[in-house]
Amino acid sequence: MKHAYLIIAHNEFEILNLLLRAIDDERNDIYIHFDRKITDIPACRTAHAKMFILSNPTDVRWGDVSVVEAEYKLFEAAYVHGGYSYYHLLSGVDFPLKSQDYIHRFMEKNADKEFIGYYQGDISKEIERKVCLWHLFPKSFRGDSTFDMLMKKGLRALFIRLQLWSGIRRNQQVNFRKGTQWVSVAHSLVSLLLQKKDEVMRTYSHTFCADEIFVQTICWNSSFREHIYKLNDEGDGCMRMIGWKNNELIEWTEDNFDELIASNALFARKFSSAHIGVVRKIMSAIGL
Repeated sequence: MKHAYLIIAHNEFEILNLLLRAIDDERNDIYIHFDRKITDIPACRTAHAKMFILSNPTDVRWGDVSVVEAEYKLFEAAYVHGGYSYYHLLSGVDFPLKSQDYIHRFMEKNADKEFIGYYQGDISKEIERKVCLWHLFPKSFRGDSTFDMLMKKGLRALFIRLQLWSGIRRNQQVNFRKGTQWVSVAHSLVSLLLQKKDEVMRTYSHTFCADEIFVQTICWNSSFREHIYKLNDEGDGCMRMIGWKNNELIEWTEDNFDELIASNALFARKFSSAHIGVVRKIMSAIGL
């Protein structure tokens, strides 16, 4: 089986280079999307895997559909090469918890499965807020406290309230689902995602955090729903450990090493150079 690793990176390049070492295997090809705002792309090398750095990167803005656009560029770049059994979407601060031999054996054993995490709680209000209303200035969801940003935030909030008051809604015909954006999906599902690209970009224009919704929604509303690895557990469904505490994404530290290495998950996020010791301990544990 040949795998494609698709990486969205914008910082923490020391972690990224360790990630590249961990997935540097002749059975893998690696595709990296560096945010267009990065002026000094780090040197990245592999000894065994072929590596491709996207030459037409997107200016990625948190919460904006530009995140989805960057994912599509990675899927497209890998798909045109063909021949991949699985496409693993990772961030540059993710790291494998298992060796490449283990990951390839696991994926081969479960070759008919799609590894997509589905959130288990009630999402009705969240879906209405994120993708059934129009959001102004979607490239400015997160920023500094300048007058311009505060004005945009105020106008956005006012427009949301106007839509709620008047009953204006969009995308009412879509049966939305959500979960973590980080997935491992097979070639046939990637083909469907690419077929849906124009529809996706229209549907999620001026929405909020569509990267957590579009893959889950497409898969759910297709025959691929029957192939989801685990529908009743978001983490196990995508085989990823993602550290959440009080609704905040936390960084793993050396205190978490035993928990991480004992997990059944294939990957974890997120890591940082401030706690690089846990990454080096994982590397040693998986034989790197």
